[in-house]
Amino acid sequence: MPKKLKHLNVHAFLLSFPQILWVLILPSQIVSAQKNTTIPVNVGVVLDMDTWIGKMGLSCISMALSDFYSSHSDYKTRIVLNSRDSKKDVVGAAAAALDLLKNTEVQAIMGPVSSVQAEFINDLGDKAHVPIISFSATSTFLSPLSSPYFIRATQNDSSQVKAISSIVKAFGWREVVPIYVDNQLGEGILPFLTDAFDKINTRIPYRSVIPSLATDEQIVAELHKLMTIQTRVFIVHLLPSLGSRLFAKAKQLGMMAAGYAWICTDAITDELNSIDPSIIDTMQGVLGVRPHVPNTAELQSFIKRWKLKFQHSNPDIVNPQLNVFGLWAYDSTTALAMAIEEAGVSNIGFDQMSDISGNTTDLESFGVSRNGPKLLQAMLGTAFQGLSGDFIIVDGQLESPVYDIVNVIGNGIKEIGFWTADKGIVRQINPITIKKLGTILWPGDTATPPKGWAIPKNGKKLRVGVPVNARFSQLVKVTRNSQTNTTMVEGYCIDIFDAVMALLPYAVPYEYVPFATSDGMSAGNYDDLAYQVYLGNFDAVAGDIAITANRSLYVDFSLAYTESGIAMIVPTDNQSRNTWIFLKPLTWDLWLTSFLAFIAIGLLIWVLEHRINDEFKGPPWHQIGMILWFSFSTMFFAHTSLTTSLTVQQLQPTIRSVDELIKTRAYVGYQNVSFLSKILLQMGFDESRLVAYHSPEELNDLFTKGSGNGGIAAVFDEIPYMKLILGTYCSKYTMVQAAYKTDGFGFAFPIGSPLAPDVSRAILNVTQGSQILEIEKKWHLETSSCQDFNTSSTPGSLDIGSFRGLFLIMGIVAISAFIIHWTMFLYEHWNVVTNYSSSTWDKIIGLSRCFDCKDAPSHTYRKPDMRGEKTTPGGDKEVSFRPHCSGSPVTISLQASPHTIVPSNPSFSSRMEHNLTISEEREILSCESESPNQEGNTPQ
Repeated sequence: MPKKLKHLNVHAFLLSFPQILWVLILPSQIVSAQKNTTIPVNVGVVLDMDTWIGKMGLSCISMALSDFYSSHSDYKTRIVLNSRDSKKDVVGAAAAALDLLKNTEVQAIMGPVSSVQAEFINDLGDKAHVPIISFSATSTFLSPLSSPYFIRATQNDSSQVKAISSIVKAFGWREVVPIYVDNQLGEGILPFLTDAFDKINTRIPYRSVIPSLATDEQIVAELHKLMTIQTRVFIVHLLPSLGSRLFAKAKQLGMMAAGYAWICTDAITDELNSIDPSIIDTMQGVLGVRPHVPNTAELQSFIKRWKLKFQHSNPDIVNPQLNVFGLWAYDSTTALAMAIEEAGVSNIGFDQMSDISGNTTDLESFGVSRNGPKLLQAMLGTAFQGLSGDFIIVDGQLESPVYDIVNVIGNGIKEIGFWTADKGIVRQINPITIKKLGTILWPGDTATPPKGWAIPKNGKKLRVGVPVNARFSQLVKVTRNSQTNTTMVEGYCIDIFDAVMALLPYAVPYEYVPFATSDGMSAGNYDDLAYQVYLGNFDAVAGDIAITANRSLYVDFSLAYTESGIAMIVPTDNQSRNTWIFLKPLTWDLWLTSFLAFIAIGLLIWVLEHRINDEFKGPPWHQIGMILWFSFSTMFFAHTSLTTSLTVQQLQPTIRSVDELIKTRAYVGYQNVSFLSKILLQMGFDESRLVAYHSPEELNDLFTKGSGNGGIAAVFDEIPYMKLILGTYCSKYTMVQAAYKTDGFGFAFPIGSPLAPDVSRAILNVTQGSQILEIEKKWHLETSSCQDFNTSSTPGSLDIGSFRGLFLIMGIVAISAFIIHWTMFLYEHWNVVTNYSSSTWDKIIGLSRCFDCKDAPSHTYRKPDMRGEKTTPGGDKEVSFRPHCSGSPVTISLQASPHTIVPSNPSFSSRMEHNLTISEEREILSCESESPNQEGNTPQ
């Protein structure tokens, strides 16, 4: 190559070298420029760095950002964490947040750990328009409604109360005692627990409050209080550090034995995996609820990575256990990163607020974030599948999930079931659900569920209040011995209570305490006595206390052990000596109808029997007497007897209905108890007509005086009292059921008492057996021999309507017999009817005479020896004739003889055929001689 050309090529290369170098460097500069275009976004983190949740939460937040941006490298925004230690103090948390808002101008704050700290920081976030995102502040006092920039990325404490109440309901526990910390964490859940238990009729008799900084002595003192009450079901809502100490002391005092039930909220259950094994040993048999976390492969992979990183950063912590708060920290950080990218947030600073007065304090000197509203809306609309499950923000807080129900067994916990909002308690989460829990190991290493209550072991007996009532000593009688200073309580109600308590499946020590003043007088009425149970002065009430709606508002009653209802007692009208008592069973119209009916039947019998029965023949007055005699004999000697009716009606009540008393404005009595007077007023009685009585003797005096003379016409009271009165005055008074129902006598217990259902079951065993009969016989309460009357079903006398059907049948039969008889008679004597030569009057006279004649062919007048006689052909002679009163000819065969004279009158032949007597023949002849023949002439 020529030297000049070579020189030119080198020169050209030198001239083009900068361009070549630019081409080689440009791609890397472009890539670097792209990396430098990501927008850093400051986010604050306020946690208690020395606590387990603080350390776990910070590590999960860091891993969440690393994992998120490694899989979303194309995002333009990058979160830059600014961590602050709140040092487990409210003021420290507020100071850390203020520093982040004022000096760093963070766009959001993750944390704080506790609900108390969050309450202060929320006010700063609302003022600065900076979202405060907490993954562990569960207090119900914190509400996104009152703090719009507060986002709860965890569960509200109230979301678990339905799961807890479902457990309580499943085992039928009627009383529970909540044990909670004395701060916002504990106090916030209590109203929701109370409402949930009210819906399942479970009572909270006592609330155990533990100070947040309680000493061991304070914890022991509170546990001693719990041992003195009957309830054995406890709901524990404490922080893990305080809860661990509580269970340790409870085990020392023997409260982790059989018969106790402990249920922990998620405040403890969520951290059971990280609690010291020695504490787990003291919690054997404890139940707990916690939010359900799906066990996915992604979750297991993260747990392994997290343990490696956490142990590398915290080598002094052995075997760390991740819980749901760490998962919520991870998921809430992911949600924040997504929201920041969606909202396009950049660190463009805060708008400083100006104060004209110049009185601004350091707490008010920070500005307002320009990105806050956009970031808040983006955060509220975030929804994705996170490590903890479905991460969905609804109304500013995490949507309620399914809850696990776990049992502390051995060195860990065992899932025994789940709770869902739509299905309640289920064994497994699948389409085919079994609505029950798995096998549970209860405290005391037993599989038998606790009954929920027990008699305290401190020697305290059940205080059973009894009324001091001298009116009916058979029911309750209180006798006080002033010399020995002892009190004896006896009576029908007391024997029933003793019998019932003896049938309970467990021993219940109790003592009777009279409801009396210091001088032995009654301390109040029955309403006051029942109210003492509500006040806690009595544990129960036994006596003649009626079950009423008003009393049931503040006590729970057992089943009634006496007959229910309010009855009316009135004097009897003893009619056994009344001259006309035999007329009482029937009314006058029925007597008259019966008399006329019997007369009619007598006439009918006379018509049917007159021609064939000699008893119904003879002179007219004789025949009339037979008709009347037959009628009266039917009335008084018939087989139908009214003896039973007369016996039942022997003691008649003078008054039969309440309406009769009200219409006549009669005075009525009632026992001096408040609810009876109210009932009588509701029934329509005038208050001025009500007279109270205090003893059976006073009641008898009031009846003796009578209404209008300072006495009464009737008395109203409950059936047990009425039976006692009738037992004493059986012959003077009778009981009439009134149309008013009550529930009878029952035993009273505190509302929600678990003893009430067991006592009710025992009452059924007593009242349905022979024991109740023995007790009634002992106190003369057996069924009275006095007759009870029911005005609605027992009429005083039978009326004509009661026999309408009988009279109808009788009339049809009588008329039919009369028509048939006269039809046959006219047919037999049709020759008389068809005798056209006779006048109508003559025909009537003729028929009458024929009717008055004997019916010769009748079986009544036939003789057995002549009935079968036959004629002989030799000298026999047949005579055929038709008597004028007969409807057909009569043929008579006579033996011919030279000396025989045959009478011209055919009746003679008839007499011989029928073997008639001389008198009977004369009667027939007389009838024939007076009867007109077909020519109209009377034969001689």
